[in-house]
Parts: sequence; structure tokens; C-alpha cells
Amino acid sequence: MSAPPPIQIEEVSKRFGTHLALDRVSLTVPAGSVFGFLGPNGAGKTTTLRILTGLAAPTSGTARVLGHDVRTLRPADRAKLGFLPDVPGFYDWMTGAEFLRFAGRLFGLGGAELESRAGALLEMAGLARVRGRIGGYSRGMKQRLGVAQALINAPDLLFLDEPTSALDPIGRREVLEMIVSLRGRTTVFFSTHILADVERVSDHVAILDRGRVAASASVAELKRRTGVERLALTLDVAADRFVGALDGAAWITALEADSNRLRVTVNDRATAAREIPRLVAAAGIGLVALEPEEVTLEEVFVDLVGREVG
Repeated sequence: MSAPPPIQIEEVSKRFGTHLALDRVSLTVPAGSVFGFLGPNGAGKTTTLRILTGLAAPTSGTARVLGHDVRTLRPADRAKLGFLPDVPGFYDWMTGAEFLRFAGRLFGLGGAELESRAGALLEMAGLARVRGRIGGYSRGMKQRLGVAQALINAPDLLFLDEPTSALDPIGRREVLEMIVSLRGRTTVFFSTHILADVERVSDHVAILDRGRVAASASVAELKRRTGVERLALTLDVAADRFVGALDGAAWITALEADSNRLRVTVNDRATAAREIPRLVAAAGIGLVALEPEEVTLEEVFVDLVGREVG
């Protein structure tokens, strides 16, 4: 018998008084994947994480982690989970190594096993040669230490809540590289409102909007499903000279001109591929190149939910 999915949510709703935070959410997370849980602030991401970690109970529906109902998680089940909240807390007077040893002892680890595991995680986090106390760490260093702490028990399932929010570009890159390094070794479920982060590291993604799942699939499949596609034109004249010839075309949803290049977002690629060369020739302009260009996850998100993430 195959193992159950690390996360399986079926028709989960959550009410806070009259406010419906989650509305019949269903979701399955593949084992070993890096799963991006995407949505704007207030979409219900943290509420979902609280339910999955047993910190809140669903009003209705069923949520399972590692095959166990979250309502009845035992200490032995919780010991297989790792969790990093959006604002992790540390003892600033400790060093990184001391903090990891402290976290490991909470899971009953000790001796050579704990020392080996703490040392390996500090190396993964790029903190092995940092001797100062946590109070002197940058925000990025603290987030990387937080991910290491969440891995000290070698969890089968790791939850990360907005792990890159409030980080500078270097800190974001460092944390994302840590997440990528975990692919296939454990299942990573991370929530964020930063689309570029999801696109960079995720195998699969779910988009949550106003408490509902707008879509759930691999990033590539999600892009194919929306029907949003883009073609890039290179002309032998300034692109602005050709924009007027495309006015009113029903198969065009957006245009962006830059020097002699024109990016055309379309909803009917076959028609676009046929009509663009014809219109270029009719305008007496030379077409240097016409090639497909991959759309971004942000464009997919806007197409699905009709508004931008911020």
C-alpha cells in the first residue's frame, strides 16, 4: 500500500464568528515536493497553516498530515513535523549552535547525534563559522537559523510561513536556496504572497484567494491552463511604429514596446502566430524574429483572480 499524501485537505472551512476565513478548501500535496501556498495577505494562508499544525481546528471538513487527522495529532505525530512561523523567536543571548542544541533536546535528541545534526544544519544554513550571538544576526541570518531549527528533528513535513517576507534581496536568495536544497529530502509547504519566490523554487503551487482555492497544479501546468501566452517580436524599426497596426485585435490582451522589441500577450496563440507576420508585412516593416515567451506566475495569478498580489 502506498503512503498517504503528506497533506490532504478535504472541504475545510473555518469561521471566526461571522467571518468565513476558509471556504471549503481542498488540497493534496505530493510527497517530496516544494509546495508553494500563494495568496495575498488576508487570503487565509496562516489560518490554513494553523489548522495543519494542530494549532486551530477546522469548523468543518477534514485535514490530514502524514495520514493523521489534525484534530487527533499525537505527540509522536507532531515530532515528524517542522515549523517556522512568519516571525520566529530566538534567545538572543545564545549562539546559533546553542539554539539548535536547545531545540534538539526538546525532541529528545542528545549526544553525538545532536552534535552531528546541529553541525550539518549550521553548515546548510551558512552559519557554521559564525561565532557571535543571535542578537547580532541579520534578519536573513535569523531566518536561515529558523529553517535549520525547524529541521533539527529531521521532519517528514516542513511548514514555512512567509519565510522570506521582510528580507532584503540577499537574505531572500539565501533562504530560497535553503528551501531548494530540501527538495526530495522532505516535503516543504511554504506560504507566501511573493509570487517570484514561488515561481523560483516550487514544484507545485496552490493559489488561495478570499479563503478559496483558485487553482492548484504544477507551475508549468498552471501556466498552460490559463490560456495566457506571450509572443516576442523583434522588428527592424522602432516597435512603436507597429503598435497601431495591432489596435483592436481581439486576440491581444496586452502590449509592451521597448526599442525594436514588442511583447504581445495573447489569448489565442494560433491566431496571433498567423496574423502578426501578415500585419507586419502589410505595414512594410521587417520582422527579424517572432518567438514564444513564457508568461510569469504573476500574470497567471492576475488572470485567475483578477487582481495583483501585494
